[in-house]
Amino acid sequence: MLSDHDKWYIERITPELVQMSSIDGVLYSGKSKYQSVEVLENGCFGRCLVLDGKTQSAQSDEFIYHQSLVQPTMIAHPNPEKVFIAGGGEGATAREVLRHNTVKQVVMVDLDQEVVEICQKYLPEHHQGAFEDARLTLKFDDASAYLRDTDERFDVIVLDLSDPMDGGPAYLLYTLDFYTMVRDRLAPGGLMVTQSGPASLINHTEVFTAINYTLNQLFPTVAPYSAHIQSFGETWGFNVASLGPNPADLTPDDVDARLKQRGIGPMDFYDGVTNQSIFAMPAYLRAGIAAETRTITAENPLFIF
Repeated sequence: MLSDHDKWYIERITPELVQMSSIDGVLYSGKSKYQSVEVLENGCFGRCLVLDGKTQSAQSDEFIYHQSLVQPTMIAHPNPEKVFIAGGGEGATAREVLRHNTVKQVVMVDLDQEVVEICQKYLPEHHQGAFEDARLTLKFDDASAYLRDTDERFDVIVLDLSDPMDGGPAYLLYTLDFYTMVRDRLAPGGLMVTQSGPASLINHTEVFTAINYTLNQLFPTVAPYSAHIQSFGETWGFNVASLGPNPADLTPDDVDARLKQRGIGPMDFYDGVTNQSIFAMPAYLRAGIAAETRTITAENPLFIF
């Protein structure tokens, strides 16, 4: 929400914690068919996309989020040619996938056409021309419906969805039912990855550990990891679920060699050492995952604050 004087952006991280940062301008504020949408010029984090009061990405550190989400899974696959992206309206997830010279086709399905068009206009530093790449097919549809109706198989599936909020457009895409469909649309040896909500000490059991537990009902290998995203005000969680390789097993040299083979030069966040570090989670996260017993279903969904 905007403060009374429209000079500060105040985001509630938990009921007891807020993050406040200055606003240099409001580039867009409105409501799409599905959610409230704001594009803010933030004094600390640069240009930010905010959906339903939650920061989705910020110019200053979106590379940390998007490289964390995409690169470990893409690098783990020995030859990712066909990739599916659910969500990812800013275009930055597609940008990271398209870095790989092995990729021949990317299907990106986003429910909210208005948000994508706003991002195309106001967030050029996020997508960096990804929407114009001939390998990208962009569709405006429900990702669940698309996967249900297609007979396509994908090497990698990336779920860059808005948070599972009560009444929001995406909470049913964090369930056993949906993850079963995702698994069934993977090619042999394929991998999927999902952003998994906060992984900070105070709220890592909100959805992160339950997503991990739910995926473990379906996949032989599930690898949780985390990265600190300053604009989110907390550490963020991710889960890779694999029918083949485990990205946590790659050595730094393995990662760096694959990046070089795929024509990917040095990145500001992700490389071999970073891959090793993000999977080396602190004890509290490992303990939370070990203690988790909740399976997320359509009948019993979980919601982020």
